[in-house]
This record gives sequence, C-alpha cells and structure tokens, in this order.
Amino acid sequence: MRLDPAGLPFIGGALALALISGAAVAWILAVPFLALGAFFAFFFRDPHRTSPSDDDSVLSPADGRVLVAGAATANAAPPGDWQQVSIFLSPMDVHVNRIPASGRIMRVSYLPGRFLPAYRHDAASANERSEIWIDHHGQVIVARQIVGILARRVVCRVQTGADVRAGDRFGIMKFGSRMDVFLPPTATIRVKVGDVVRGGETVIAVLHST
Repeated sequence: MRLDPAGLPFIGGALALALISGAAVAWILAVPFLALGAFFAFFFRDPHRTSPSDDDSVLSPADGRVLVAGAATANAAPPGDWQQVSIFLSPMDVHVNRIPASGRIMRVSYLPGRFLPAYRHDAASANERSEIWIDHHGQVIVARQIVGILARRVVCRVQTGADVRAGDRFGIMKFGSRMDVFLPPTATIRVKVGDVVRGGETVIAVLHST
C-alpha cells in the first residue's frame, strides 16, 4: 500500500518511540506506540484509483459523505454564481485529495482561519483553508480544502500554471476535514446529500459547453 509522504514523520516518530521505550524499559511498553504507528499508516494510506476518462466529468476530490449538493451555501462560495458539492471526511476516510477536473491551475490560495467542526456550514468561510482554481476549457471549478477541529493543516502540492488531469493527486488533509467544490451554474450535479463518494472515481457533476 502506498503512503502519502506527509505521513512518514508521524509513522517514523511512533516507531522510534516504540523502539526507545521497548529497549530502555520493557517491550510491552512498545505496544501502544506500534498501534499508533499502525493507525498513522492506515490514515495516510494512498490507494490506487482508476478515474473515468470522460473529459466533462467532475470527480470527487476526496473520500467521504456529501454534505451539500446544489445551490451554493450563503457566504461560503467565491464571488459569483456557483453550485456547490461539499464532502465531509471522517478520520477513517482516505485523506489524499485529487484533482476534480482536467485543465490548468489558474490560482492557488491559502487563507488562515478557525478550527470549527468541518461539518458545520460556517466552516467553509471561517476555517483555515486552501483553494485551487481550475480552468476547464473556459469553465472554472474551485476545489477548497478546509481544516476541521482535528485537522490542523492542509497540504497542497500544485502551483499556478500547472496542467492537471482529473484524478491526479494534489494534496492531503490531516485528521478529519472537509472538501468543497464550486461548479458553474450550468453543471449537472450527479450526487445528493448523504451519498458516500470516492476520491478520483465518483462522478459528482457533469460540465456542459457554454
């Protein structure tokens, strides 16, 4: 199983503590640290995903449960007219994030903020977050990584001007968080509130030529 590199310090630290406590005191004391290392390996797992090839499909950027699917939540969306799909990630979900639509990165931004529970609607505008803006043949899609009460850091690995493909890995959110996707008003949303989605595989919307 592939692991995201952001997890290596956590896994390595837990294993080092297991070795030190076992060698210095008693090996039974290493068991909790080994269990912690196993949890970190599980959390930072990065499974292979096969993405649909349809160029107009918008893919889920994360594993989790759909919180919003429809009109953009008041005060949450960027300026303009948008539809919104929001996905809540529990600590048990894969936290590697994937590009929702092919195109070119127009903008990458980071905004400091609070650490409200990620399932709250006001978390979208109040919490610490990172955004990527994608130009898909003249249509703009915005993917927003949002920290939660446990997730205190987002990792975004794409830069402005990069050409990206739907399903590509672009970052990770650490320990329970939320992902918002803002779509053009002409897009057809394919998911509903309560649906369980898989990053890089589930089609959450379809874009239409303007």
